[in-house]
Amino acid sequence: MFDAHVHIIDPRYPLIENEGYLPDPYVIADYRKRMERFDVRGGAVVSASFQGTDQAYLTAALAALGPDWVGVTRLHLDATDDDILELDRAGVRALRFNLKRAAADITEMTLQALRAHELVGWHVELYIDGQMLASLQPVISKLPALSIDHLGMSAEGLPYLLDLVDRGARVKATGFGRVEMDVADTLRRIHTVNPGALMFGSDLPGTRAGRPFDDADIDLICDVVGADLHAVLEDNAREFYRLPAVERAVSDPAPTRPMPRTENPTVPIPRDELPGADAATRPLPVIER
Repeated sequence: MFDAHVHIIDPRYPLIENEGYLPDPYVIADYRKRMERFDVRGGAVVSASFQGTDQAYLTAALAALGPDWVGVTRLHLDATDDDILELDRAGVRALRFNLKRAAADITEMTLQALRAHELVGWHVELYIDGQMLASLQPVISKLPALSIDHLGMSAEGLPYLLDLVDRGARVKATGFGRVEMDVADTLRRIHTVNPGALMFGSDLPGTRAGRPFDDADIDLICDVVGADLHAVLEDNAREFYRLPAVERAVSDPAPTRPMPRTENPTVPIPRDELPGADAATRPLPVIER
């Protein structure tokens, strides 16, 4: 499994009150304990609004988690090329546009995103209510690579989301407890448009969500995508974040087995033991026409 959306809240680093809210700590040990029943082999640590543009917590988390983990960050608009290159070396692979809970200059953010993509290949991840996607078309059309958080948040925005998916955008199958839509139907429609679009994420610890991630969310995804489960749970995201693919042994669920041997197998009978072998050979009768 590749968990494409995790928040690490480390109290050793600065937190900024957002709309009167400060989250409880949620450190790497908390995450590992919660997900211990799953084979999590990598993921993406995503900067939230209450972490501002602090990079120290993010680089520390990536160093502790290992090379199969990447970062999704917010940057000061005056960040330099050297800042971006340094973060890329630390494992950051994307910029987050938080347009739901953090005010920002979208034009300047877009210019920064284009610079980061040109420098190191970063993509953009949008946290936004899908109803706003149409109004952002002039911005979105300029971004070379894009993903949308939490299924686009609302059913009203689904037509715009599906249009983006058809043009190559990825969608995070995350935050089922914070969206206003039929999750199964939304997953199915996205998967139908592009089987490579969906990327699983736990969204842990689920701050301000109606409910946090539940193990049954995996069952729901499995029911919808069927044989593409490995792609949604891991492969699509690893490809999007430019990580090596995972090699899996292919096993045949119903392999061909040899026929069982019998105690008395059929053997050829010698000619001289056939019935009537001692009788003289007689010619066939002539048939008159």
